[in-house]
Amino acid sequence: MVQQITPDELAKRLRSGETIFLLDVRQPWEHEIVALAASRLIPLNELPERLDEVDPPKGVPVVVYCHHGIRSLTGAALLEQAGHREVYSLAGGIDLWSQLVDPSLPRY
Repeated sequence: MVQQITPDELAKRLRSGETIFLLDVRQPWEHEIVALAASRLIPLNELPERLDEVDPPKGVPVVVYCHHGIRSLTGAALLEQAGHREVYSLAGGIDLWSQLVDPSLPRY
């Protein structure tokens, strides 16, 4: 079962300096509007063929995000099935992140 991480918890972990592999599974046009810093874009429909591009260093968790947190659940499940151990879906997606963590980010 896919674990979820709240925007507040992710922000806390990032602020503490923890290394986290951020994977955006939205479409390129969405990523152009707003994205989390240092995230890698692999649209969900391309993820099954591009799993090898999700290559965090050993022990680094992966946080998958999308607009509202629905596509990221699917993306995180794909990664778990591919053998990734510490995978989370960002609850509420970048939309909730922009409301709770960084209101300066554009919403769409």
